[in-house]
Amino acid sequence: MSGALAHIRRGALGIERVVTWTAVALGCVCLVAAVGVGFYQVLARFVLFRPASWSEPFVQSALIWMTYLTLCGAMRTGTLISVDVLKKATQGAARTALRLAGAGAILILLWVILWQGIAIVWRVRFQTIAGLGVPASYVYAALPTGAALSILALVGHVIDPPPDQAAPDASS
Repeated sequence: MSGALAHIRRGALGIERVVTWTAVALGCVCLVAAVGVGFYQVLARFVLFRPASWSEPFVQSALIWMTYLTLCGAMRTGTLISVDVLKKATQGAARTALRLAGAGAILILLWVILWQGIAIVWRVRFQTIAGLGVPASYVYAALPTGAALSILALVGHVIDPPPDQAAPDASS
């Protein structure tokens, strides 16, 4: 049975890695798009003297999506909240308990973001973003999407932590 569980664990972690990598890559695309449109915005306003009304809300929307998509990368590596002093002062079971308590607190926060993000998306479903003409719910959907992806990455981090956090030795 342990062989089957190990196979399922490897498969689930493989799926989580692909999802996390894809989300971070899409977040990077959002950053590149925001930079490109921001450059165009400056060029259009100060060189062409024809400011684009859509560029500012586009940059804001792209940066919001970038933030929430790449959040799962920070969750996966465990770099979002670091309690280095306590990690260095503890070892063994105390360090594991500290790591799990931190993950639990982050999980609660992500669950609240997911839950409230869904509620916000529902509330703004009939509003549009000025300048873009797209529903505001498209932008607000970054909250529950990023939270759900981050929950997946956080679970992956807890199940399979990076080598420096997995098995602390007595010399740390």
